[in-house]
Amino acid sequence: SFPQILSVSLLTPVPSVRRFQIGGGMAGGAADERQIPVDPPVLEHHPESPPRPLPQPHGAREVSSPPLPEELLLDIFRRIPDQTDLVLTSAACVTFHRLITDRSFLRQYRRLHPPPLLGFLQYGDNVFHPAVPPHPSAPAARAVALAGDFSFSFVPAPDPAHRWAVRDSRDGRVLLEASPREGYSARGVVFTELAVCDPLHRQYLLLPPIPGDLAATVEDPLMRIRPHSSETFFAPQGDEAATADETSFRVIWMVQCEAKIVGFVFSSSTRQWRAIPCQSWANLLAGFVSSTGMALFYGRQCTCDYFYWLPNCQYDLKMLVLDTLRMEFSVDEPPSEAKNALFLGITMMETGEGGPRMLAGTYDMTCGNHTLWRKNGGSTSQWQKEKMVSLSPGPRDVLRCSIGNYLVLDHFGSSLLEKGLYTVDIETLQLKRVCASVHGSAYCNYPPSLSAPKVSSGIEEEVLEQGVEALQVKGP
Repeated sequence: SFPQILSVSLLTPVPSVRRFQIGGGMAGGAADERQIPVDPPVLEHHPESPPRPLPQPHGAREVSSPPLPEELLLDIFRRIPDQTDLVLTSAACVTFHRLITDRSFLRQYRRLHPPPLLGFLQYGDNVFHPAVPPHPSAPAARAVALAGDFSFSFVPAPDPAHRWAVRDSRDGRVLLEASPREGYSARGVVFTELAVCDPLHRQYLLLPPIPGDLAATVEDPLMRIRPHSSETFFAPQGDEAATADETSFRVIWMVQCEAKIVGFVFSSSTRQWRAIPCQSWANLLAGFVSSTGMALFYGRQCTCDYFYWLPNCQYDLKMLVLDTLRMEFSVDEPPSEAKNALFLGITMMETGEGGPRMLAGTYDMTCGNHTLWRKNGGSTSQWQKEKMVSLSPGPRDVLRCSIGNYLVLDHFGSSLLEKGLYTVDIETLQLKRVCASVHGSAYCNYPPSLSAPKVSSGIEEEVLEQGVEALQVKGP
């Protein structure tokens, strides 16, 4: 499963086997055919003449192949898809270890290969459930679980009435929100404390409060199922992913109000919040009159550079969309056939070609039948039916989310499969059990030896700036 460099000698004599047919039967009878091994013939040997080598293929050499150039080795290593195999390869010899552990190589490798799914972070309880054997990520998940701090004890605690609760995870980072402790009410709370941390490297950044002028644009927030009116989540890096620093990230804060939707985005590069252009419901939803006091959309899902929310009302079956490249809200109308599935279950996924996919359930859910739709031109193109898919091994199973080309299936147990969370390859429909059933956020990261810090607290920059200022004051 990983490259091996072999040296083959062509000078070793090979024993031969001869076949003899002994005929001693009656006319018309079957011959007695036996295979009798015969020692290889003794070659005539003279001290002055060495044994004659076996014939060699055209162009072959009698000596071992010379070492491969380091550039070629690096190119081979970059193409190893499985991070566990790369770790094993680095242990093969000193040269391999030096090349693979080089920071420049690891940065290139991480840009080519997305981090694997290592487990799930349970909402509320802040418990990491690592992938278990025989899942291929189990060794890396166990190493991360042992090396990291998933109790987040390294993050300064919020005020005594609150505690940190997991809200989202992306690329090894975890978004924490100050959640009220038992006995405290959060009704009416709109703005909360936020922190982004890297539990593997024990680094964190406390996000600043949203400025007053931005906060003043929030009017009459609608209630959601969870205590707070707002929701917070990571945004994909988008076009900046190839050039951005590995500690760069964006966080989106969003709230659905009585008359409009409001959102802000925080950038780790600028350490500031800025507004996402708000949209009124009247502009987004034809015939909108007033809300019922509850949020109009729910069930956030991410695919490529888009977030989708499903409608919480039936008068206008459209999905809310946030384009994170343009940072603008819009609505998307599913195909008429998929509209019937909005309340049966829709899961958004990636196509691998920059466009979204939609997996819509059917009324015959006992058979696990779904229709797969896709878009090839971003959020504004038309949905095209791709194929029918039969997924669920049980009638009560639930599709939780998608990760790249994989679905996450919550299986409630059957005679064939153990209860737990499974990944489903949408192309092959192969199922792999990850861990026990848990309601949480998927945690993806690299093995500790291949990972890098994902959060910069700014301490390093402050120390550098202080050093530069000291040199300027001191002078030449």
